[in-house]
Amino acid sequence: MKILVCMSNVPDTTTKIRFKDGNTKFDDAGVQWVINPWDELALTRALELKEGSGGAITRITVANVGLIDTEPTIRKALAMGADDAIRVNAEPLDAYFIAAQLAEVIKKEGFELIVCGIESSDYNNCAVGGMLSEFLQMPSVSSVSALDYINGAISIKREIDGGKEILSSEIPFIAIVQKGISINPRIPNMRGIMTARTKPLKVYQPAAVEPLTEYTVYEMPPAKAACKKISPDNVKELVHLLHTEAKVI
Repeated sequence: MKILVCMSNVPDTTTKIRFKDGNTKFDDAGVQWVINPWDELALTRALELKEGSGGAITRITVANVGLIDTEPTIRKALAMGADDAIRVNAEPLDAYFIAAQLAEVIKKEGFELIVCGIESSDYNNCAVGGMLSEFLQMPSVSSVSALDYINGAISIKREIDGGKEILSSEIPFIAIVQKGISINPRIPNMRGIMTARTKPLKVYQPAAVEPLTEYTVYEMPPAKAACKKISPDNVKELVHLLHTEAKVI
């Protein structure tokens, strides 16, 4: 069985967000790019499944829609243990465009299990996995918190109100996973970093697909008000401010 892990290239979560050109474009100057945290956990779980499959899972591939500057992030995924990688040479314009490009890759390569993070930490759209399911007419389950491969079938666990839901599915199948799918992301070791340089990385040209949305302008959230300090003896003033300004009581 071959597994595909869909991967986004996102700014590090500690990045200070800035915009340029009249707040119409993200300013990426000096930004450190990383694997989307949900996708990093998805890849970690896929590697765990392969290691415990007794040879039934033969290949783990990562796929990304992005320009050449995303390749260092892809190489990190290879250093973590992925066998090979695919990059669709296009700017990721919106969720529909990304899903359409990944669907074309999956049709060409023929993966049995596709694993997607539930969202990306930049735009938080939560849409690509579900769109992939529709493009490919393939069953999917979202909010997956546990994933196993048992006797040729996929076992899934997901959180629901008041408990957990356990499902099973034949392959091919799309698992849209959330935090909890793996406890900690795998850290590349020195051997993995060295071998990642020579692992295959295919580059596909994008399919002729038009995005459905575009970003016209960005707005920063309003600045937080200055902190007010109240004397510990002035409880009445503190209660008044909490009631009239903070509106928490």
